[in-house]
Amino acid sequence: MTDDQNKEPKIVSDEDWKAQAKREKEKFREDEKQKTAPESADQAPPSGPLPPADFTTLVNSLLVQIYFCLGRFGDPQGKKPEVNLDLAKHHIDMLEVLEEKTKGNLSDDESKKLALALHEARMQYVQTAGV
Repeated sequence: MTDDQNKEPKIVSDEDWKAQAKREKEKFREDEKQKTAPESADQAPPSGPLPPADFTTLVNSLLVQIYFCLGRFGDPQGKKPEVNLDLAKHHIDMLEVLEEKTKGNLSDDESKKLALALHEARMQYVQTAGV
């Protein structure tokens, strides 16, 4: 036998293996954090000031939800917008409740905006539903 064959194999200590496993685990966690981390601040969509918290904004937010349910807004990923008539009807009903509960407590301008929003929502619903 040669000298190389007579030598006993080198035994790697358990500590080396543990350290290597720990490094690999930390690297894996870092990689996962980078994959799931939100985009950096410079890549985030710009956000402007929030609209005022007033009656008109409330009505408009309900109207936007109605339009979304009626498929008036495209999907950001290019998919065909989904139509949900039941949910659209629910949001229209919510506008009607708002009109009923605020009757006599709104300015003329607010009353007109609410009436116009309800009329527009109903017309869009009828057009989409084909009623």
